[in-house]
Amino acid sequence: MATQHFSSALPVPAVSPAYPMAKPGYGKRTVPGQQPRTRDDFCLLPTRERYVAGFVDHLPDGAAMSVKQLAKQLPLYGQQAIGTALKALSVAGHLRRVRCSVGAGDECRWVFRTFWSRTAHDNEWWNTYLATENASQTAVPPAPPEAPPSPDLAASAEPPAPAPVPHQRTPPPAPDAEPAPPTQPTREATPSPAYLALARLGRNDHRLALSADDCTTLEPLATQWLDRGVTTDYLTNALTAGLPTQVDSPIGLIRRRLIDKLPPQLPTTTPNTPTPTRRLLVECTDCGRPGPPEALPDGLCRPCHQTHTTGSNTTSPDPTQITAVKTHMANLRTLLKPV
Repeated sequence: MATQHFSSALPVPAVSPAYPMAKPGYGKRTVPGQQPRTRDDFCLLPTRERYVAGFVDHLPDGAAMSVKQLAKQLPLYGQQAIGTALKALSVAGHLRRVRCSVGAGDECRWVFRTFWSRTAHDNEWWNTYLATENASQTAVPPAPPEAPPSPDLAASAEPPAPAPVPHQRTPPPAPDAEPAPPTQPTREATPSPAYLALARLGRNDHRLALSADDCTTLEPLATQWLDRGVTTDYLTNALTAGLPTQVDSPIGLIRRRLIDKLPPQLPTTTPNTPTPTRRLLVECTDCGRPGPPEALPDGLCRPCHQTHTTGSNTTSPDPTQITAVKTHMANLRTLLKPV
C-alpha cells in the first residue's frame, strides 16, 4: 500500500465568484512572463505568507487588493496579519504596490495598482519593469488595423456594377439654328464665411452696405484674413472700428482696410513641446509612502526597510541571561515580602 505524503501548507481557499473587483484601472496587475502554476510555488515562504500568496495568485486581474477585502476572504488571519504577509511578499519579490497618473490636464488622476509576479524577482528586475511600464504609458497606442472583410462578405456587400451606357453622339446643330449663348458661371449654393462676413457689414452698419458684386470682389481679400487664423468676429470688428461719420465709398473703405490691416502670418505648426511624462510611483507596502522605484528597495521606504531589517536580525537572548533575570526577579519578590 502506497504511503501518502501530506503537505504542511494550509490549503489555498477557493476564490469566491462574488470576490469584489476594483474600479477600472485599479487592482491587481499580473506582470508578463509568468510560468505555469506548480505545487512548489511559494514553497520557500512561511505558512501564512504561502497561504496568502496562493490566494492572491489565483485572483483575476483587476481584483481588489486592499487589506480589508483580502481579510474578508481569508478568515484565518486578520487585517494586521494580512498586511504583514503582503509586506513579506513584497520583500520576497512577488509584488509591488504603485500609483500611476492617468489622464491629462485637469482630468489627471491617480490610480492605485498592485503588480503581482508568481516568480520572485529582485529589486533590479522590478525597477527595470516599472520603468518600462512608466514609459509605455506615455506612448499613444496605435489604432488597431481594420480586419479585411471575408471574400463572401465582400462579395455580398459590394454593389453590382452599373450597366455600361452606350456612347451617344451629339447631333450636329441645324444650319439655321442660332448658337447658344455662353453659360454664366453660377455661384456655389453655400457662400463662403468671408463672403457672409462682408454681406453682414451693411446690416450691422448702413454706412458699409455692399452689393453682391462688391462682396464677390472683396471676398479674396477677406479670405486671406480667415486663412491666417482670425475669426469672422475679429474680421468684422477690424472693418467696423472707428468709422468716419460719412462713408462715400463703402467698397473703397473696406478694400483699404482689408489691405492695410491684414494680420500677420502665424506659423502653421506649433513648436515642439515636451510631452509630459506620466509618473509611476511605488508605494511602501507597509506604510504607503510613495517614491520612485529605486528609492524603495523590496517595496519598502527607508524607515520601514530599516525596521524590517533590524527586526529580522534580532537574535534570541542567551539562556544564561534569562536565568539571571529570573533569579534577580525572585530576589526582588523576596525582599518585598512583609517581615
